[in-house]
Amino acid sequence: MPRSLLRRTAVTAVCAGLLWGAALPAHAAQPGDRTVPSAQWAQRATDAYRALQNGLYQGADQHGLYLERTPKQAADPDHSYLWPMREAAAAAVDMQRLPGTGPAYRADAAERFATVELYFAGGDRPAYRSYLPAPLGTGGDAYYDDNAVVGLSELDQYETTGDRTYLRRAEQIVPVVSRAWDDDTTKACPGGMDWFDAPNNTIRATNVTALSAQLAARLYGTTRDPAYLGAAQKWYGWVYSCMRQAPGLYVNDRGDDGSTDPTLWSYNSGAMIGAATALYLGTGDTGYLDKAVEDARASLAYWTQGSRLHDQPAIFNSFWFKDLLALNAVRPDPAYPRAMSDYATALYDGNRDAATGLFRFQPSGGGDYDPAAPAETLEQSAVVQIFATLADATRRGHHIPHP
Repeated sequence: MPRSLLRRTAVTAVCAGLLWGAALPAHAAQPGDRTVPSAQWAQRATDAYRALQNGLYQGADQHGLYLERTPKQAADPDHSYLWPMREAAAAAVDMQRLPGTGPAYRADAAERFATVELYFAGGDRPAYRSYLPAPLGTGGDAYYDDNAVVGLSELDQYETTGDRTYLRRAEQIVPVVSRAWDDDTTKACPGGMDWFDAPNNTIRATNVTALSAQLAARLYGTTRDPAYLGAAQKWYGWVYSCMRQAPGLYVNDRGDDGSTDPTLWSYNSGAMIGAATALYLGTGDTGYLDKAVEDARASLAYWTQGSRLHDQPAIFNSFWFKDLLALNAVRPDPAYPRAMSDYATALYDGNRDAATGLFRFQPSGGGDYDPAAPAETLEQSAVVQIFATLADATRRGHHIPHP
């Protein structure tokens, strides 16, 4: 995800002052304000999706691509980077699951995934590139976390539609992320996955390794190919043993010089919960379920303190919440969907531009509403995903208690 280092600086500065228990901003909704039924979440998802399409979608005549931000900024490329494009695809997947109206989004989802393929470049080291290769763009590095999340979305689309094209694409990403594994045994805590595919990469990243583990574990559950299980166990095990600061909390990366970046992100918590849940479902090993539950409960306690969750990028919180709900389907805990509902309500009340339906945040991608900030495909897609997932989860009986 090519902008994550830029965001890391901004969010770390914010977190340094807020990490230990600041109060929620006055504009944010307080937990438990009201019950939001499935139909209302579906309507909010529909409105947010319509705003995404009206404000950021460039149209079928532009190959189904999106702007990075609206209004377009001087430094923005002609089209979005891969990461926002993937999130727009993920939003369309989730819209297909809306009760009643979901089938209307099947064509949109198919188009989104066809557009994602425009970012793929073959050659000796095939991968999805951070920006469009020629002739549509100038190309970009292959970020392994980008590739892992594309694989997870392809798998989501396969599970939603049954079309094995998406399963094949997800499987083709495993060899891509596998080459990220660092097998230099002389480094501190050997193993882990490089962040991007270049000789000057110097960090092994939690997000790449955990997301790749989640992808491999889910593929094992689908295909029963033991190679996927072995990869998932190895990759999950490295993050758990080398990057775990405390239950549910994983440091961001480990440098080749032995240093670590201690920054905490909600989606790293989520990826490890999701990977452990998928490993449990694939193997029946309750040790993985126990680890998922421990990480989920501890991360929930941490991220819901003060403004921590509010200040995280909305897209990172979308990952975390979806992983909590995947665990909730196996080991129900009403605290998980309740936290998601509370957060989503605060987003709707605090970050939405009522005139356009676009959601605006701080430069970090989270925090308070900024009326001067451009709206982004990345975060608008995250909001769609959160609302649509809640509509589906509420309908399917994930218990969301309210006073």
